Amino acid sequence: MSQQSDQDLLLGPMLRHVDATSASIWVETARPGTVEVRCGGSSWSAPTFGAHGHHYALVEVTRLEVGSVYPYSVHLDGEPVWPRDDGFPESFIATIDPAKKPRLAFGSCRTSIPHDAAGNRKHGVDAMRSYALSMAGPGHGPWPDLMLFLGDQVYADSTSDQMREFIRSRRDIRDEPGAEPKDFEEYAHLYRLAWSAPANRWLLSTLPSAMIFDDHDIRDDWNSSLSWKQDMEQRSWWHQRIVAGLGSYWIYQHLGNLSPEGRAADPLWQRIKAHTGVEELDITADLDRFAERVDAAPEEYSFSYCRDWDTVRLIVVDSRAARSLDPEERALLDPPENAWLDEHMQGGFRHLLVATSLPFLLPMGLHHVEAWNEVYSSGQRGPARAWLGERVRRAVDLEHWAAFQKSFQDVARWATEVADGKRGPAPQTVTFLSGDVHFSYVSEVERENGSRIIQAVFAHP
Repeated sequence: MSQQSDQDLLLGPMLRHVDATSASIWVETARPGTVEVRCGGSSWSAPTFGAHGHHYALVEVTRLEVGSVYPYSVHLDGEPVWPRDDGFPESFIATIDPAKKPRLAFGSCRTSIPHDAAGNRKHGVDAMRSYALSMAGPGHGPWPDLMLFLGDQVYADSTSDQMREFIRSRRDIRDEPGAEPKDFEEYAHLYRLAWSAPANRWLLSTLPSAMIFDDHDIRDDWNSSLSWKQDMEQRSWWHQRIVAGLGSYWIYQHLGNLSPEGRAADPLWQRIKAHTGVEELDITADLDRFAERVDAAPEEYSFSYCRDWDTVRLIVVDSRAARSLDPEERALLDPPENAWLDEHMQGGFRHLLVATSLPFLLPMGLHHVEAWNEVYSSGQRGPARAWLGERVRRAVDLEHWAAFQKSFQDVARWATEVADGKRGPAPQTVTFLSGDVHFSYVSEVERENGSRIIQAVFAHP
C-alpha cells in the first residue's frame, strides 16, 4: 500500500449494521472519490458525499451467506486503503446466524486520552482498547455479534490536551466556548481522536457497532430541564454548537445504526442515494437544516431504533433529544417517541433488551431523591420550592428516568406487562442496558411470578 493511499482513509472502516445477509461499512476519506469494499470474490461501492469540507461514504454490502465470515478490504478509486500493515489481524465481516444465541458487549462513557501511565492514572485503562488487544491476540474467546455504545462516545465538554491543541490552531481558546468544540470541524476532529488509535480502529473495523448519544456527546446535562435549555439558548455560540453536534452525530454515529430499510426511509440518506451527478454531493446545507429542525422540534425525527435476532429483540432508546421539557408535560420521551417504545415493547422473544443511556433502575435511595426533586421542581409545592428544586436538580444531575416519573411509570408498566405475558409470550428476561453514572452494577426487580426484570449498567469510572 502506498503512503498516499494509506493517508487517504482518515477514519474507519467501521463495521456498523450487520444482519444475516448484509453489512454496512462506513468511512471518512481525505478526498472525494468512490469507496469500494471487496470480499468473497465480489465488490460493492459508493461515492463519497461531503459535509463541511469532509468526505464520507457508507457502502452497503449485500447478498452475503448466512452465518459466514468474509475477510474484506477497502479501496478508494481503485487504490487499497485498508487493511494496514500495523500488526493487527485482517478485518472481516461475520454475518448473523439466527440459529445461534447472539452475544453482545456494551459500555459507555469513554474518554479519548493517550494510553500511557499518566492517561491511565487520570482516566483509567481504556476498556475498549484492552478488549481489542485481547481479541487480536492468540486464543481469544468467541466474538460478540454486536458492540453497543450507550452514550458519551465523545466528551465535547471535557476535552483532551490533543483536542485543545487542535482548537488553539484554529481560534483563540480563551473565546467562548473555550476548550469545547464550536463547529463541525472541531467535532470531526473530536471523533477522529476517539476512534483512530490502531487497536480501537481495528476492533471497530471487525466488530459490528451500534450507538446512542448521551449528554456529553453534546454538553453536560443536555436537555436536563427547560431552564437548562433556555439558559444555553442565550449563549451566542450555542446555536452553532448544537447544529454541529447533532449533524456530526447523524454522520458519525446514527447513519450506521440504521438497517438498510431504516436508511432507505431516512430523508437525508434518500438525498444522498438519489444523487447521480459527477461531482461529489455536498449535504452541508441539508445537514444543518436537519440538525436545526431536530433541536427545535425533536418529535419530527427519531434517533431510536430496534434490531431483532431470531430470539432476541434489542430496542435502543433516545432519552436525550426526544424529551418534552415543558413543566406542564415533562417527559423523558415525547409523545411520538413514547408511542414508538410502547409499540416495540413486546413479548415473543427469549430476551427483550432495552438499551437507554440513562439507567432505568437507579439505586433505591437515589431513585427516591430524583422522584422527590421532580415534585419540587414542577412547582406543585410553590414557586420558592420550585426554584430550589431546579437549583438542586442542575447542581447534582438529578435528571434520570426517576426524575421524569410519567415516563418511568409508563415504561415500568410496559416492562411488567411483557414480563407477565400480557404483550405476547413472556420472555425469559426483560433487561435494561445503560451507562452514564460512571459506576457499574446489576440489579433485579423482586418478583414472585413472570419473567426476570434486570438492570445492567457498565460505565467507565
